[in-house]
This record gives sequence, C-alpha cells and structure tokens, in this order.
Amino acid sequence: MQELYQCGVCGKIVQIIIAGKGTLVCCNQEMTLVQEKRGEEEGKEKHVPVLDKTATGVKVKVGSVPHPMAEDHYIVQIEVIGDNFQQVSQLKPEDAPEKEFCVPFEQVKKVRIFCNKHGFWTNL
Repeated sequence: MQELYQCGVCGKIVQIIIAGKGTLVCCNQEMTLVQEKRGEEEGKEKHVPVLDKTATGVKVKVGSVPHPMAEDHYIVQIEVIGDNFQQVSQLKPEDAPEKEFCVPFEQVKKVRIFCNKHGFWTNL
C-alpha cells in the first residue's frame, strides 16, 4: 500500500505512489513515516471505518459511533483502495462523517480515513 510521510515542522503530508531511493525532506528535516491506526488504540469507535454494501458500491461511515465534525476536530478525507483503484473524498466540518463510493464492494481492499486531530485510521 502507499506510504504516507509527515513533516514534523509544518505538518505537510506526502503520499508515496511509487517508492524509490532517497529520503523525503521538508522544512530542512527528514519526514516521518505515518503509522496508520487499526483499532487497537483508544478512540477506535469514532475512527475505524465501517463499510456497508449499497446498490451502486460501498458506503463508508467513520466509526461505529459518529465522529464529530467541528471546525477544530473533523474527518478531512475518506479513501477507498482496491487493486486497480483509489478514490478519495474530501470532507468539510459541516459534512456528515460518511461517503458513498461507486466501486465494487467486493474489490475494496482497504479504507483509510484522516482525522485532523488523531491521524490516519484504517479498517484493517
């Protein structure tokens, strides 16, 4: 899967599509590999993606308990990944913490969300 790196100074996040040699640097320092949370951590009930099959694809809800969507704490994006696709939907604080994607439910290999306070979470 595609790796994510974050700058410890400015917070910028970079996604690696194709890995190569070398080191990612931002703000004159090496970027850090972002570790995805998988549900063993505190807060899993509000962050681990929940998938439902729909007539046209898959609906992703963030958490078994709805995640807050306030200016200072919200889900920034929901991402569905399969062998031959990757779809990302950006959210704003006034949106519901869920999105529907028109991709075959059976082909979804991973779902990843990004919370502006608690980082990346996945359903795996």
